[in-house]
Amino acid sequence: MIAIITGDIINSEEHETSEWMGVLKDYLLQLGKSPYDWEIYRGDEFQLRVSEERALEISIHIKALIKAIKNLDVRMGIGLGTETYASNRVSESNGPAYQRSGRTFESLKEDKTNLTIATGHEFYDRTLNLMLKLALDFMDDWSTVSAEIVALALQNPQTSQQEIAKQLNIQQSAVSQRQKRARLDLVYELLEYYTQTVKELRS
Repeated sequence: MIAIITGDIINSEEHETSEWMGVLKDYLLQLGKSPYDWEIYRGDEFQLRVSEERALEISIHIKALIKAIKNLDVRMGIGLGTETYASNRVSESNGPAYQRSGRTFESLKEDKTNLTIATGHEFYDRTLNLMLKLALDFMDDWSTVSAEIVALALQNPQTSQQEIAKQLNIQQSAVSQRQKRARLDLVYELLEYYTQTVKELRS
């Protein structure tokens, strides 16, 4: 089982591509090689293949990185499943994971939501997507400062508040406040629940 994330940048036409392209590319390069593992195409759309365990964490990390840029956001559809055809380009590969990701991505605008998941199991889809909808209630409202603090926490989960404070040149208490405002504790709980769900899907 793998995960395919298909996404696009919201409000990209109102921004210089250079504002977000480097940020997205730098992160995707940490995850694999282009175009085998990821591709950016049609200007502001992207697709990447990741392990199913990390799919949600990676999606939230991308959201945080993009939302750290003023007035930008990202829409993503995650598809879990198998890969039946592997091309040397991720956009030309195929299988249930790709089809689910594509379909769920296409439905985002209509459903007026920015992140959904399709696992191929109705019960898990319903539960996970309800949880995502509730989480998006605060994630869509992250300020650039909140988004930045989430991106830093996800990049280095072991980093202490003190180290983050040093990095951002702010007080440790300010880091704590920003993490609270970003609801980082709930993000971690959601990721824990997702990891558990993936284990159940495998069994």
